[in-house]
Amino acid sequence: MSFKPPALVLLVALVVAGCARQTSFTTDVYPILEQNCLSCHSDGKEGHAASGLSVENYGKLMRGTNFGPVIMPGSSASSTLLILVEGRAHKSISMPRGSPPLSSAQIGLIRKWIDEGARNN
Repeated sequence: MSFKPPALVLLVALVVAGCARQTSFTTDVYPILEQNCLSCHSDGKEGHAASGLSVENYGKLMRGTNFGPVIMPGSSASSTLLILVEGRAHKSISMPRGSPPLSSAQIGLIRKWIDEGARNN
């Protein structure tokens, strides 16, 4: 049997690609929501009263607002949450209201999580 380095390199590349860490709601996304959104979007707070959106946990986030879901698993482009935090909505409803905008890294994590299926992981 002859050793074929290119085949070995390809095999290693495939294994590494398959092991890429999936974005986690618990460790990646929830801390962003907790830090930037929870003070308004939890039960009894102003944002929850106005929209019905609570980000207290995965189930409540996925339930969405009085107007419908804010997360479309697999499609960050169609997810209202991303439209609001990216500033693609009217300024009057951009989020987080009254606070600095999310960083591009934070938005990227939320986008990646949604595009990966918005799992409760």
